[in-house]
Amino acid sequence: MRCEWCGQTAHAICYRQMNPECDFGVLRKIMLPPNSVTIPRTELPMEQLLNIHGMQMDSSSRKVSSPSKITSDDVSAGSSEEKEREDSEILRIFDGNNSLRNQVYRTASVPKTATVQQIRDAALRRFHIQDNPDSYYVTQVSNNGDEEPLEDPVPLRNVKRPEGRRAQIFLRYKDDPEKAVVKVYGGWLRVPVTFCAITVTKETPVQDVISEALQSFGLDGTTWNRYNLIEVSLDRGVAERTANPQENMLQLVRNLRKDSLRRYHVVRFYVQEKEDPHDHAVFVGNLPVSLAQRQYERILLKLLGAKEKPFTAIGPIYFEYGSLVITFNTPKAATAAVQKLQNATYEEKKLIVLCLPNVQPQMFDKDIEPLLVLVNVKSGGCQGNELISSFRKLLNPFQVFDVLKGGPLVGLYVFRNIPKYKILACGGDGTIGWVLQCLDIAKQDAACFSPPCGIVPLGTGNDLSRVLRWGGGYTGEENPMDILKDVIEAEEVRLDRWAVVFHEEERSQPPTSSGAEPSPETEQMMSNPEDQTSMIIMNNYFGIGIDADVCLKFHNKRDANPEKFSSRLFNKTQYVKIGLQKVFFERTCKDLWKRIELEVDGKIIDLPNIEGIVILNLLSWGSGANPWGTAKEEGGFQKPTHYDGLLEVVGISDVSRLGLIQSKLSAGIRIAQGGSIRITTHEEWPVQVDGEPHIQPPGTITILKSALKATMLRKPTWKRWRDRRRQELEAPLSAPLATDDCGDIEASTSEKKHFNFKRKVMKSRLGKSLSRFEERRSSLGKKQSKKKSSDTEKECHSAVEFGENSSASNPDEQFV
Repeated sequence: MRCEWCGQTAHAICYRQMNPECDFGVLRKIMLPPNSVTIPRTELPMEQLLNIHGMQMDSSSRKVSSPSKITSDDVSAGSSEEKEREDSEILRIFDGNNSLRNQVYRTASVPKTATVQQIRDAALRRFHIQDNPDSYYVTQVSNNGDEEPLEDPVPLRNVKRPEGRRAQIFLRYKDDPEKAVVKVYGGWLRVPVTFCAITVTKETPVQDVISEALQSFGLDGTTWNRYNLIEVSLDRGVAERTANPQENMLQLVRNLRKDSLRRYHVVRFYVQEKEDPHDHAVFVGNLPVSLAQRQYERILLKLLGAKEKPFTAIGPIYFEYGSLVITFNTPKAATAAVQKLQNATYEEKKLIVLCLPNVQPQMFDKDIEPLLVLVNVKSGGCQGNELISSFRKLLNPFQVFDVLKGGPLVGLYVFRNIPKYKILACGGDGTIGWVLQCLDIAKQDAACFSPPCGIVPLGTGNDLSRVLRWGGGYTGEENPMDILKDVIEAEEVRLDRWAVVFHEEERSQPPTSSGAEPSPETEQMMSNPEDQTSMIIMNNYFGIGIDADVCLKFHNKRDANPEKFSSRLFNKTQYVKIGLQKVFFERTCKDLWKRIELEVDGKIIDLPNIEGIVILNLLSWGSGANPWGTAKEEGGFQKPTHYDGLLEVVGISDVSRLGLIQSKLSAGIRIAQGGSIRITTHEEWPVQVDGEPHIQPPGTITILKSALKATMLRKPTWKRWRDRRRQELEAPLSAPLATDDCGDIEASTSEKKHFNFKRKVMKSRLGKSLSRFEERRSSLGKKQSKKKSSDTEKECHSAVEFGENSSASNPDEQFV
């Protein structure tokens, strides 16, 4: 048996001793509880609404996984491939009328002398039914529709077999002719109990079941007409049916059992309000950016073909991204709008339309901090698709989002009411910056102002990920479960963010004929300096000169042929190729130190002979290189960190030095360290912010500390990982012992296991200590070998003494 949520497995004998309610195991603290999520009641499938598309199975896999069916070339009893043994027989077992009608069955091999009980038990095992076996019986299938129960002593002797085919039997349930017990679940009624058991008779209609269930849930049973009884089936997806209030409940249950026992065991009955208490939120993206609310409303009305607004509210509106959320109060209106908008285009752009779930934070415990997973599936080749599939299996699928379908704003809107949660961004440095930028926009309407953000590096550089210990790149060999465990144990750190303000020089007035006045357009352009000002938020670094020029050439080549730039190794080789071209053929950034002015904290800085400047917020640049050098407090500079409120200014002398820095063989030229930087240029220069390059016209570039803060998650150190692993290994040993008659035996067995575990640990650690001593002795040479031999024996003797007393010592203080 395997839990579909936490993945915990148990043998068929042991699973009855487990807690029937899943606590999600080690992922409990970051799991979005399923009972806190309400799904819009629309007529569209959830896969279409939420853009959750599973991996399509090929025809061969579907054929293997599909139930067996009788075909025209069905193998006869005399076939050589399926020749039956003389002492056994293969039966075709149907679990109901529907399976017989569709010729869907399961096979079981039983002895020819098997009893009725043996045949029944084999059929129950084939359909994975764990109920009381005495509640079931088997009959043989006849052509005229009559069923004849199998009877001992040799029931298979009288079973009729169709010509050339195997014997066919039914697995049936022993119905009580007078009553039945039905479990009714509260679902999203926000009641203290999960379900109630109701006894129904021949005279019990569905409305009485609803009334009695409401009373069991602590609600008013007289208001049954405000609720529906929903029959939910999990057979091949989720299917719902609303029961008629006058329908006989006992007959409904009997029909389910008669049609298919397998389907009956995956059916639940829920009491649900007729009027959905939650509004239906629909996300619409790919609209024009920076329009007014009325303009967006007119666009939506035009696309919906409506004169009046079918939605109750519009907002929030994310003007920077051309995205918004519209709210409907009825599922019918939401369904009609989604069907129209999903096929609509505006300005030759297909709209992104998603129907969003609603999260109720009051439904989960205070110590739970759900994890919002944002994956860029295009990052790292196919790794993004693999990750999003793995995380949706391990976590609640409604907490994992693809940022290419609506951007990070979709997930941030769904989590807006949660007071405390975490984010896991899967992508490169550009994806991380995108997530932080969207977080700045969405947090004004969110309950959590600054959720901490972890990283799964899928890009090329991954410099922010390196600084926060998440690694230089996801290889695909890491276990997604281990990644989630690291997120749970990660520590929160602050990340300084900086505002890079570009201000172009005011354009000089074009010459005009004598007596002529400047045009209104020219006068407005000269009198409005804000048109020449733009701002970008910087998280990692800023560059001007040679490194930005190489970065710009690389981006232009990648934009021309994006399909070629799908691996980190190929991207880095292209960087090297462009750098070599700059060395031998182009030196466009020569004498940069003479052509720009640098001001740090209000002081003019004299520049050395350099061709590029890099301004660092992190001690990682260009895929893990460190232009600043060692992170020490020396030469009048403070020890740099990503939360000290200071930037480090480094000079690059030429392209060859740039290559040495990126190869981690050298460092740059330390120029300055400060909290405010201003660069003045009088000509166009290539610049880059966090790896995004462009050509900047002449003017001023000012870098100031931004008021926007970011909280990041730093991966735990190896020591913390080791402690966690030790706790996992020792957890079974510290489990409470049974208190039955065999308690002494179990206690002694547990103590023996504990002793063997400690002995293995000490053997391993003592072996490591001895190997270290042997290496040390061989490295000292022949002259001191004799002296060191005695020292080694003393140290080994002390280690052995320590091992003998290890049972009373703290594991954290033992040898590593």
